[in-house]
Amino acid sequence: MKDLLELDDWLAGLVERLEPPQRKKLMQQWARMLRRRQQKSIQQQQNPDGTPFAPRKPQKREKSGRVRRKMFTKLRTARFMKAKATANTAEVTFAGGAAQKIARVHHYGLRDRVGKRGVIVKYPERHLLCVTKTDVETIEHILLVYLSDML
Repeated sequence: MKDLLELDDWLAGLVERLEPPQRKKLMQQWARMLRRRQQKSIQQQQNPDGTPFAPRKPQKREKSGRVRRKMFTKLRTARFMKAKATANTAEVTFAGGAAQKIARVHHYGLRDRVGKRGVIVKYPERHLLCVTKTDVETIEHILLVYLSDML
C-alpha cells in the first residue's frame, strides 16, 4: 500500500512538470476515455457498482406488444454528453439545460414533473456519471503510456 502511494505521488510530480499543452493533450485523452466508459455503462443500464438500473415503472395505459427503447439512449450520445479538458482538469458533463436536468433528477433520485402538466414523481437513483476504481487504473495506465512515449 505504501508503495502505491509513493508511486501516485511520483506520477503526480511528473504530470506537474509537463508543459500546459502536453497536460491538456493528456487530459483530453482522459476525458474521452471517461466519456466512453460512462456511455458504455449507461448503454448496459448499469450503475458503477455493477447493479442494474431500477426498471421503469409499468404504465397504466401501455399498449400490448409495444417495444420500449432503453433508458437514456439520447442522453449518452456525444451531442449531450461532453468531454472537456484544460491543462489542469478533465471533465465529463451533460450539455444543455434539459439534458442536465434529466441527468440530475435520475442520478440523485429527485422528484420531477412527468410532462408539462403531469404529476410529480420521485425517480429512483440511477448513477449516470461516476469514476470507479477501474477508471482510475486506466487513467494511470494512460499516463504511463504517455510518459513512456515522450522518453
